[in-house]
Amino acid sequence: MPLRVRLRRDRVLILMTLPVVLLVLVFNYLPILGNVVAFQDYDPYISTNGVVSILESPWVGGEQFQRLFEDSAFWDAVTNTLVLFLIQLVLFFPIPIALALVINSVLRPRVRAVAQAVLYLPHFFSWVLVITVFQQIFGGAGIIAQTLRQRGYEGFDLMTDPAVFKFLVTFEGVWKDAGWGIIVFLAALTSVSPDLYEAAAMDGANRWRRMWHVTLPALRPVIALLLVLRVGDALTVGFEQILLQRDAVGPGAAEVLDTYVWWNGVRNQDFSYAAAAGIVKGVVSLGLVLAANKIAHLMGEQGVYKK
Repeated sequence: MPLRVRLRRDRVLILMTLPVVLLVLVFNYLPILGNVVAFQDYDPYISTNGVVSILESPWVGGEQFQRLFEDSAFWDAVTNTLVLFLIQLVLFFPIPIALALVINSVLRPRVRAVAQAVLYLPHFFSWVLVITVFQQIFGGAGIIAQTLRQRGYEGFDLMTDPAVFKFLVTFEGVWKDAGWGIIVFLAALTSVSPDLYEAAAMDGANRWRRMWHVTLPALRPVIALLLVLRVGDALTVGFEQILLQRDAVGPGAAEVLDTYVWWNGVRNQDFSYAAAAGIVKGVVSLGLVLAANKIAHLMGEQGVYKK
């Protein structure tokens, strides 16, 4: 079908998506042009006009990247980011899948509705509220610590313990967002034909066998897609959540790439250096997406895009 005919046929849909496309262009793609400051010694105070400041700032080539790769604090932030990503991938990523399987195949409809509402609710809380709740439970003056002291035991403060910080952050993410992640998997499960479950039951498959041979294969494409996206987002592990707790445990345990960029770019106003760190993060994230998508193709899944 010629392009002209398709445009005429889908003109209403195109008009509906046009505002979203404009928002993406303005807020996602247009700011990419500002990455040019990574190759400059950018000074925003040269002019009150930001464009003029970029044009008149001196060029330094790859000097900012050389500073970045020679900075031990940058590599510490990279290490913390990757360790936190691996912990979240192992402990957080499977939980929405398991909860979706339980809700879909074990609970009765009325109990299922209540469970979904309870699990979804924390997603709508701000990170300030989530961390406050955890502080009231696991902090030095929290409920658990006070109860232990009243019974003659020594209290504890997990909220300021650098050794458990990465696990604590993961636990916070599970409590806040695991319920929301269930939605995707439950939506995928609605496409599974009930005839498959009936046929498996007729063949003598118990509940576990039906889950293993019918439900999980139906979820496999969605799991592969979300895993690729999660790997691509490996270097973004929760800016607001970690920034709010950074001072409590110190930058040695809590500094990740996003907070590193924020600290250097906003607090220290070293905009060119922060932009260079952001570019490195973006390039590595793109490479991770492409690599993970290639692995998905090798496993027979579509991934983010087809071959």
